[in-house]
Amino acid sequence: QVQLVESGGGLVQPGGSLTLSCAFSGFTLDFYAIGWFRQAPGKEREGISCIRSSDTYYADSMKGRFTISSDNTKNTVYLQMISLKPEDTAVYYCAADPWSNCHLDDNEYDYWGQGTQVTVSS
Repeated sequence: QVQLVESGGGLVQPGGSLTLSCAFSGFTLDFYAIGWFRQAPGKEREGISCIRSSDTYYADSMKGRFTISSDNTKNTVYLQMISLKPEDTAVYYCAADPWSNCHLDDNEYDYWGQGTQVTVSS
């Protein structure tokens, strides 16, 4: 059974940093891609980054401030975020796409976590 659980969200001041975790079960990164997405109120969901095995990919607008990584011993994927801005406020989701290379087409991801809220505000 595939499960994904995000954690690590919260309130952070502008310019601050936060690391989100996505604990997964029921598969390995050798065969599934995991993507990070976010959705702000009133906006469409947007892709941030993905990882599969040792391959990673970032949306152009996310390069530089976001870093994806994994710890296969803990079955966890991380999203490190730095220099956070108020416009980064959103619900952040991780998702899994079976038997797929890394990509950020959210329509192709079959499994989703419940999301974790990130609020950037002073």
